[in-house]
Amino acid sequence: MARPRLSLAAAGIALVALTAGACATSSSPAASTTDAAGSTSTIPELSADQKVSIVFESYNLTSTGTWKPAIEGLLAEFQKEHPNITVKAQPPQGASQTDIVGSIKNQALAGNPPDVAQVTFNALSFAATSLGAQPIDTLVGKDAVQANFEGDHPFAESARTLGDVNGHTYAVPYVFSTPVLWYNANLFRQAGLDPEKPPTTWAEVKTAATAIKEKTGKGGVLIDCLTKSSGDWCFQSLVLSNGGRVLSEDGTKLTFAESGAVGAVQMAADLVKAGVSPNLSQAQAFETFGRGDLGMLLETSAVQGLFIQQSQAGGWELRAAAEPGFGSKAAVPTNSGSGLTILSTDPAKQRASWELIKFLTSDRAYTVISSKIGYLPLRPSLVDDPATLKDWADKNPLIKPNLAQLTRLKPWVSFPGDDYQQIGDLMMTAVESAVYGGKDAKSTLAEAQRQANDLLPTK
Repeated sequence: MARPRLSLAAAGIALVALTAGACATSSSPAASTTDAAGSTSTIPELSADQKVSIVFESYNLTSTGTWKPAIEGLLAEFQKEHPNITVKAQPPQGASQTDIVGSIKNQALAGNPPDVAQVTFNALSFAATSLGAQPIDTLVGKDAVQANFEGDHPFAESARTLGDVNGHTYAVPYVFSTPVLWYNANLFRQAGLDPEKPPTTWAEVKTAATAIKEKTGKGGVLIDCLTKSSGDWCFQSLVLSNGGRVLSEDGTKLTFAESGAVGAVQMAADLVKAGVSPNLSQAQAFETFGRGDLGMLLETSAVQGLFIQQSQAGGWELRAAAEPGFGSKAAVPTNSGSGLTILSTDPAKQRASWELIKFLTSDRAYTVISSKIGYLPLRPSLVDDPATLKDWADKNPLIKPNLAQLTRLKPWVSFPGDDYQQIGDLMMTAVESAVYGGKDAKSTLAEAQRQANDLLPTK
């Protein structure tokens, strides 16, 4: 899906001013309490008869495939368990139902942001510094945040800090995937390939894609993370897998014009030049793959439900494999997706929002989210529990590559400053020009990085 669009720097400054006073009010010593674990909290618990209404904004509430009914069902369960909390659920407001950051920004500037919202990880730094996201560990206490990660089925260790900025938790990791190589087993067989042995390197992908193209006339492979509209979460994985980075480890220097990124782009451009990788939009890719006209597609697992429906309707066999690597280097998966943030400055709404966040990241929620949508269960041991996901996981081996990659996950990094999206757009426009436009990868990325350097925040 397309990633949220950039807010103007001036708007970000206005939002900082708008939220600064409210943050101070909600964090005042007079509001502090101590939870059962002895961790300081700045918001009180709700009394049993205290009625609270909150607005929950989520891009999973758009009408895309299985997303909306799964989340609406969970919200109905939450309200049944919490009759004193009313949840108004809404997709991003405005012209684009994928632009959640722009939606939140516009509502915040009007003085009425949603109380709790799903924010993609590339916007996390912006949300914490300019959008009004509240430090959840300050609101409810660090122990309460950590306790939510525990339980019968604990959170994956690799996921726990993905929502942290400068030592505080601004988002609780919610739904995401790693890059998965989906493939059509029927086309593999028709091309003389063994579907039990999918490609493990990009060189093997090219060999398989060439065979599919030559033997069947169908498209060989599409890496659906090489355009501006695709966002950069998956592209970052390609770069990491080739030994590079898009941003220095200290977050101060852009590095997407260095050899690791250049090599990754050149690999993808070579597939296009060889005629085995078509140039398709995401919607076109889904349609082409769904009707059985594309051999392999690198994509998020969040479309698993859609692909299962398409393959069953089309009479072909869907398979999934781990992300391929570069030569002897192991692939380094990054995460797509989002975390849940609290934007309200009202203590009662903040507490109600925290109750919703706990529910949406619970065993029950991930049982639904994984089985109905295809996102990773961030509580991995659910797949071993007969009461939750074991039967489903046993019948759906497609989840296995994604789960295995969760153990070696590296974060989808957020570019610093209010111009984070413009930086990403410059990078991905250069990638697209090199892969599909035939431009020189090294010089094109270098020029994009030069322009993007001017957008970095100054100290």
